[in-house]
Amino acid sequence: MRVISGTCKGRPLKAVRGNETRPTTDKVKETMFNVIGPYFSGGKGLDLFAGSGGLGIEALSRGLDHVIFVDRDANAIQTIYHNLALCNMEEKSEVFRNSAERALKAILKRKLQFDLIFLDPPYQKQKLEELLNFIESKNLIAPSGIIICEHSTDVELPHKIGHLEQAKKGDYGSIGLTFFHRIENEKGV
Repeated sequence: MRVISGTCKGRPLKAVRGNETRPTTDKVKETMFNVIGPYFSGGKGLDLFAGSGGLGIEALSRGLDHVIFVDRDANAIQTIYHNLALCNMEEKSEVFRNSAERALKAILKRKLQFDLIFLDPPYQKQKLEELLNFIESKNLIAPSGIIICEHSTDVELPHKIGHLEQAKKGDYGSIGLTFFHRIENEKGV
């Protein structure tokens, strides 16, 4: 596992010990960033089921200003801190040990909006539609923001959830990716 591109290109990342966490493969990570645009000129990101932090670190390496990493597993949190230090990105990040639901409620109190959100929950415990509904209804995604959902290939998400619309969907081996972007209605919301 490594950083594929950007300021930390080629830097190896540590994986979370054990088999509770499933790291995103380099091939799938590269596909994600090819779809959303390989580089960013600033912005905020949220890596909600961060695991090793590989997706958020990749986004920072490619130009995001700041990423919030959330995971409920203590080993994952230690690994995220380790990987951020390896990449010298501690100043550009916040790391929280929490459930996704509690983290989103805490973020809501801070009135934050994100340009990029990664949702990669454990496949057997996925509540993607519920999370997408919450993110959309609480306006946590910026007007031009993108949400990337990683899931098993048998998961079918709705084409539209409020102001979120599927931009792309594809299967990559045993992994499914669904990309949502925020659309605006006639009132500019």
